[in-house]
Amino acid sequence: MKIDWAAIGSVIGVSLSVTVGLVALFTLGIAGLSRRERAAAEGNGGGAIAATGAYVCFAACAAAVAYGIYLIMAKS
Repeated sequence: MKIDWAAIGSVIGVSLSVTVGLVALFTLGIAGLSRRERAAAEGNGGGAIAATGAYVCFAACAAAVAYGIYLIMAKS
């Protein structure tokens, strides 16, 4: 039995990259919602752009998760 270490390394690299990217994207969404709340508490009207950015980040995270589930289901 021969183990393809290059393929295992490739899978680990892609998995790590996608995981870090999704966590960073979700963190940006949380930061955007926090910025919106801070702007609302201070009475500033600048929270709309932060909220829109946060919702875009959350939508991208949901799309990535849905695509992952699709890939798992299509290969089964």
